[in-house]
Amino acid sequence: MAQNDDKGWSGKSRGGFLGYLIFVKLIRSFGVRVAYVLLSFVVVYFIPFAPSATRSVWKFSRIILGKGRCASFFFLYRNFYSLGRAIIDKIAVNQGKYNQYNFDFSEPEDVKKLLNSRQGVVIIGAHFGNWEVGAPFFGKYGKKMNVVMMNLEFEGIRRVLELNKCLDAFNVITIEGDSLEYIFKIRDALARGEYVSLQGDRISRSEKHIQKTFMGKSASFPLGPFVIASRMNVPVVFFFAEHVGFKRYKFDFVLSSYNDVNQDKQREKFLVEEYVKVLEDRVKRYPEQWYNFYDFWDYER
Repeated sequence: MAQNDDKGWSGKSRGGFLGYLIFVKLIRSFGVRVAYVLLSFVVVYFIPFAPSATRSVWKFSRIILGKGRCASFFFLYRNFYSLGRAIIDKIAVNQGKYNQYNFDFSEPEDVKKLLNSRQGVVIIGAHFGNWEVGAPFFGKYGKKMNVVMMNLEFEGIRRVLELNKCLDAFNVITIEGDSLEYIFKIRDALARGEYVSLQGDRISRSEKHIQKTFMGKSASFPLGPFVIASRMNVPVVFFFAEHVGFKRYKFDFVLSSYNDVNQDKQREKFLVEEYVKVLEDRVKRYPEQWYNFYDFWDYER
């Protein structure tokens, strides 16, 4: 869960070492079902004791989704529970318990052909659904997955996941301060024909952004991921892993057509437009799986 100052994401996620450690040990000792039961009580704690996140979800429900007060209260619970379930499921899958889950692959032929090729691919996702639960399955294409994260976002859970060997499925490329080293790591990974995964829906306080209409209101989207993707001159795929039933996920792929645009600046803007449209369609279908817990929209407009 993202920490925030209401108007911008700090880059640090809530939960951290102790929260992840509890669920890692619980899943390993007693299984996923017991973890789900504990989660149902943990969610009740989060609603009053995570006021900033609660306030942002409440606004999302009331203003963006147009729900009433009673329906918004239940949406709060469902949203926080959905986030906790996503954490439990990604830990379980990375512990090797993927045979306990069902996964549906929605792969158009052009995407399937691309992912089976030797071409490096940029994959753009969102803090929506459970993209991490799909990371181990990209190995079926014989490629390595590289996930780009801000250092603050990753450092809180690094020790737990490494201790419990939950990182075998992907490599993490961290963004640290003003260093541009991550750009060269992305370039090298793509040159090796690997995947590089970026998130396109969350800006830090100092990051360049662009305003787009999303779910009926003006919202800020980061330019960085789309600039990187357009300048690397490789195919771009939008990827989401949506929870669609008990221990069941759908892996949803959409191939971008940004390469049909000539100029770089137009290409990055085209990518943003494509991404916002695709993401909006998914969020409308599964709003409880939206995990940006800060004031994402400019509610005054």
